[in-house]
Amino acid sequence: MRKRFFPTLLAGLLLICSAAALALTTPASAASTATVADAAQALRNDPVYVDPGARDQLSTAQEKELENKIRDADKPVLVAVLPDTAAFPPQGLLQTLRSDTGITGVYAIRLGDGFDAGADPQVMPTRAVDNLTAAVKTPSTDTDAANQLNAFVDRAVEQARGSAPASWSGRAGSAHGGAPVGVLVTLGAVLVAGGAGALAISRRNRRRRAREERAALDKLRIVVDEDITAYGEKLERLDFHPAEAGADDAMRADYERALDSYESAKTTMERAEHPSDVRGVTQALEDGRYSLAVLEARRTGAAIPARRPPCFFDPRHGPSVADVLWTPSGGAAREVPVCGADEVRLRQGEDPMSRTVDVGDGRRRPYWEAGPAYGPWAGGYFGGGLLPGLLVGTVLGSMLATPAYAAEYGGGDFGGAGGDYSGGDVSGSDFDSSGFGGGDGFGDGGGFGGGGFDGGGF
Repeated sequence: MRKRFFPTLLAGLLLICSAAALALTTPASAASTATVADAAQALRNDPVYVDPGARDQLSTAQEKELENKIRDADKPVLVAVLPDTAAFPPQGLLQTLRSDTGITGVYAIRLGDGFDAGADPQVMPTRAVDNLTAAVKTPSTDTDAANQLNAFVDRAVEQARGSAPASWSGRAGSAHGGAPVGVLVTLGAVLVAGGAGALAISRRNRRRRAREERAALDKLRIVVDEDITAYGEKLERLDFHPAEAGADDAMRADYERALDSYESAKTTMERAEHPSDVRGVTQALEDGRYSLAVLEARRTGAAIPARRPPCFFDPRHGPSVADVLWTPSGGAAREVPVCGADEVRLRQGEDPMSRTVDVGDGRRRPYWEAGPAYGPWAGGYFGGGLLPGLLVGTVLGSMLATPAYAAEYGGGDFGGAGGDYSGGDVSGSDFDSSGFGGGDGFGDGGGFGGGGFDGGGF
């Protein structure tokens, strides 16, 4: 009996260990008992979570493809595919998932056949989320889960600010819902390598930000060089000499300030290393143009002009002379400072002579319809809290009003746009649910089955 006891005991122990390992590594059954908290836990480790009860919506291969797309883009975009069951009530689902996950980012949920999305405003403006959500829910689009989610992610990773959370790196172990047995076995090695991994992630993020800053600065350099050149040509055309008859000390001081502004603008641009440095360039040019306007008034005997902001439509036009009501495309009316020529055009029902910039593919658009890279350029011309009111409701204004702009382009133009968290940071439940913008059903819970998540009524 004693001889048979130990082999039997050993076999029993092996059977127990095998059963435990199988229980740890076997995914949950298709009849899912998962909750929003389970989905949130999974999203802290991976950008895509597919509930076992919704596996018919997205295959494992399709899930991996979507994950790789998000990881490669290094953006805080999170996707959950959930069954339309009582475990995932539509009311406030997006906000609950965001709060439980705790990662600042863009969230997309496929609930049964319905879809909706939301985002922290520092990662993506509410209007951008609404537009992306509507684009993948139109009747002309394929509402198959894989196609719909890929369409959303393709657009979201292009527009989202910030980077992927560090918790997504080095993901090891089993599929969602399983215990990472490999991590348990190699825990010691992971702890040793953790410091090196964190350092590598930090370096990667710094390199990415440096690339984005260089690209933004290169785009700005073209516009600023045009401004500096235009100002230099204005100085050359100026018919004034400090020693001419009638010139006094005040005129000479105005002229000297105008020349100093030109040199300051050139030097600042030559030394610029970040997009925010451009603000100093356009501030110098704005100072110089005002000095020239004062010089002209002294020479002609006119009243010294009041210090006003430059022409909104093109700061190269010089200081404004009046405020005129203007309505941008798709926006609300507001008063903007304009030069004399543009004032006449607007009052006659004509379009102003607007400053256009390159937006890619050889297309040029007014600067307020361009990207956030032009924020520092506009901020130098329209400082002192003036810029938010001028640009509210425009494409550039929507972008500048996010903390992501402050983090990546220097901020400072929209007061409270500093932001406490960047995309990918762990902020837990510390987020403004009213600002966590989303699609039709966001906020009032009417999206799933009644609005945004109507399961086929796209």
